[in-house]
Amino acid sequence: METVNVKINGISIDVPKGSTILEAARLAHIEIPTLCYLKEINEIGACRICVVEVKGARSLVASCVYPVSDGMEIYTNTPKVLASRRKTLELILSNHDRKCLSCVRSGNCELQKLCRDLKVEDESTYDGLRTKYELDTSSAHMVRDNNKCILCRRCVAVCEKTQGVGVIGANERGFDTNIACAFDMGLGETSCVSCGQCIAVCPTGALYEKDNTDQVFAALNDPEKYVIVQTAPAVRAALGEEFGLPIGTNVQGKMVAALRRLGFDKVFDTDFAADLTIMEEANEFIDRVKNGGVLPLITSCSPGWIKYCEHYYPDLLDHLSSCKSPQQMFGAITKTYYAQKMGLDPKNIVMVSVMPCTAKKFEIGRDHQNAAGVPDVDIAITTRELARMIDRVGLNFLSLPDEEFDDPLGRSTGAAVIFGTTGGVMEAALRTAVETLTKEELPSPDFVEVRGTQGIKKATYHVAGMDINVAVASGLSNAKILMDEIRSGKANYHFIEIMGCPGGCVNGGGQPQQPGYVRNTVDIKALRAKALYDIDSSMTIRKSHENPAIKQLYDEFLGKPGSHKAHDILHTSYVKRTVNNY
Repeated sequence: METVNVKINGISIDVPKGSTILEAARLAHIEIPTLCYLKEINEIGACRICVVEVKGARSLVASCVYPVSDGMEIYTNTPKVLASRRKTLELILSNHDRKCLSCVRSGNCELQKLCRDLKVEDESTYDGLRTKYELDTSSAHMVRDNNKCILCRRCVAVCEKTQGVGVIGANERGFDTNIACAFDMGLGETSCVSCGQCIAVCPTGALYEKDNTDQVFAALNDPEKYVIVQTAPAVRAALGEEFGLPIGTNVQGKMVAALRRLGFDKVFDTDFAADLTIMEEANEFIDRVKNGGVLPLITSCSPGWIKYCEHYYPDLLDHLSSCKSPQQMFGAITKTYYAQKMGLDPKNIVMVSVMPCTAKKFEIGRDHQNAAGVPDVDIAITTRELARMIDRVGLNFLSLPDEEFDDPLGRSTGAAVIFGTTGGVMEAALRTAVETLTKEELPSPDFVEVRGTQGIKKATYHVAGMDINVAVASGLSNAKILMDEIRSGKANYHFIEIMGCPGGCVNGGGQPQQPGYVRNTVDIKALRAKALYDIDSSMTIRKSHENPAIKQLYDEFLGKPGSHKAHDILHTSYVKRTVNNY
């Protein structure tokens, strides 16, 4: 690798040729502050927080886009640099809603931290005319508050580049510039897929999920309601971050203990329904392969992906598995099978789900999600909302004992827990489908070819005398590549897994928010995914079809995978939607 030598604050260092000053500084263990910068997503030098002095340059330069050259001398913390950053922050605050005490991001706001670090006071030097915006609450999953927007354009970049949706952008000019949808449509009127990736990258409180925790507390305090909670696989790999634990810490036991102390009547695991999903989906795949059904079969677990397909590929909806997502399957089984076993009226059951995904808030309101005549799931909250509930009631999360899920809907396998990461659904399905087709036990349940955080993965497996071609995509811009192959007739896949968020549910829009510095320097997806693979590898039962609770469910209630009853309760349909971004 060709390198150049530069001096940063008087220290000589060799860095790769073509590096930016920001990258070079990190190699010198100096972190230059940024607001708008997201590596490979939003490298536009717009916020001017990252400015530095370069010897010989006429003015300060934006370090995130300015390339180094041999012999360059850089100064990152001179009085001129610090004064410029303070002035920029003061100008941002002059048109910013400074209600920090009640802001959902207080204590985890990148703007707030910069102001604290640079000693910028709340009372702005540049107070004057301020723009006022109405909150956009038109979508099912989130609120947009432009009064707290700093025009960093991170949300715009991730929506357009990472997700390939592009429903938001910069409207107006100059002082009136604001981030919004075309023609000032409400987000709910557009082809937004509710993935929440814009929330995940927002540095302030301008974007946040609709908080449904008051509804949960109300249900918990209603003596006539039987309140059940289910937790998605990815939640246990991220919740600890809200309480200061390292990224990728498995807090399953403490999470269960916290939920029990919040007052839920039963604490169950969505992983049970992930195993159930595999039973139905693997059966559907085998049926299509054997009987000439529409191929490739595409997974249906990610509601953001489903809505994207409905908007942008309505002609390919027949490729989608008809299986409900694990969240919805769990609610359906709770209000049918479990209600029957326990003598409960489904109308009195409140099904709460804790999800890494903001699109789950949209999904619970979809059609054909009411197997018992009432909604399968009543309230969906994010990992962040659960953390806020734990804080609100004063639980000391870190000191809680490790506890187990309740039976029987808390029993699951290793195949289920890896649902939370890209490639996990595919691997879980292969474990069951291969053994079903071959009637032989796998020498190893690991299908490592579909693991990893890359956007697209492909593999071919020789099974029962045939080659099975599979593909995995995460992030909707990557999904588009595979879908275009199918639409053009160039694809030769049998089975495809697609997850709406890059890296899968571990990186969902409802997961703990990490600042730009962490997002730019740490592979968050991989660390959280490792926690799930570690759980899988440590479990005694690692295949969905070997889950005794699932076997009992079919024996007592459903009959067999793909039965008429299973279809009525566990399967759904889709809607052809229009694209409305302009």
